[in-house]
Formats: sequence, C-alpha cells, structure tokens
Amino acid sequence: MKKMTFSLIVAMLVAVTSVSAQQLYLGVKGGVNLSNFSGDLDNADAKVGFNIGLAADYEFMFNHAIQTGLFFTTKGAKYEGDLGDVSGKLTMNPMYLQLPVHYAYKLDVAPGTRLVFHAGPYMAVGVGGKVKVKASGSSAEVSDDFFQDGAFKRFDAGLGLGVGAEFGPLLVDLGWDMGLTNISDISGVDAKNQNAYLTVGYRF
Repeated sequence: MKKMTFSLIVAMLVAVTSVSAQQLYLGVKGGVNLSNFSGDLDNADAKVGFNIGLAADYEFMFNHAIQTGLFFTTKGAKYEGDLGDVSGKLTMNPMYLQLPVHYAYKLDVAPGTRLVFHAGPYMAVGVGGKVKVKASGSSAEVSDDFFQDGAFKRFDAGLGLGVGAEFGPLLVDLGWDMGLTNISDISGVDAKNQNAYLTVGYRF
C-alpha cells in the first residue's frame, strides 16, 4: 500500500511538473530583411526590406519550443545595368504573408537570458508588391504589379534557420529563409526567394 501511494504521488508530481512546464507566449516582432533570388535570377543585387508580425512561442517542455506566427514580409531583388534595349534600374519588391513553424532549443546562459537555436519550414502567400523600372537619364518610372503580370506565382515555401536571444521579455533574432519553391511562372526560368533577417521583439 505504501509503495502504491508513493508511486501515485510521484506520478502526480511528474504530471504537474509536465503541465506547468508547458507555456504559450505571444509577442510582436519586426525588423529588416536582406533579400535576393537564387536560380536563373542569381545575377541580381540584394535588396533591403522589412518584416513585422505576431509571434507565438509554445514551450512544450523545458527549453524546447515550437515557434510560429504570422508575418508581413518583403522579399525580392534589384538589378542595375542593361535592361534589354535600355540601361537603368529594375526593382522587384514582392510582399508576402508568411507562416513559419520552427522547432527551437533554448540554452540558459544567465538568469533571465537564453540563447535560442531554431529551424523549420515556412509557407508564404504573395499579397502584393511592385516591379519598378527606371531608365537612366529619365525621371519617368514604370510600375507593375509583381504577381498579376503572369511572371510570378503567389505561393512560396522553404526552410528557415536562425539563432536568437531572450532577455526576459525582449527578443533578438537573426535568421535565414531559403526558398525551395520555384516562384517563376515563365517556362524554363527557375527563381527562388532567399532572405536574411534581423528582428527585435517583445514577448507578453
């Protein structure tokens, strides 16, 4: 009887500890992007953009978490030089709603401070953006919708990885998203998004 009681108490303590270790945190994050293309469009120059959104962090056990959220992010690239028969500048600025799902391992380095290593897939849907062309020596600028001219697909997916830090409720994150989906809708042309980002955030 004593052994059974002791075993029951241990089982209850394990269960309570397990439940108490599970935490869901919500927060906001935003920062800067440095994006480009790989594939047949890899001769482009990187372009600076931004990201902002809502983040969710579910710690399902001690120092292990699933990180996700919904982010508005810009990607794309820019070219400068010969554009067919003219010389000028071409800027491609697609905008996406992006949903990452990352596994994260958190390493305690000081009281209230943890390093966070995370990786996992992402999915994104294009919601807008422009392709701007400006010829050298001219003040005129031609602008077209990035997704509605038949050249690019709206769906994007790939893998991401990063490293960050938690300073109490304050968050800092440095990461890289590697597109695995060909976003070009032109036959014979392969183009994939590549995007590095630096974000700061606050966790509630």
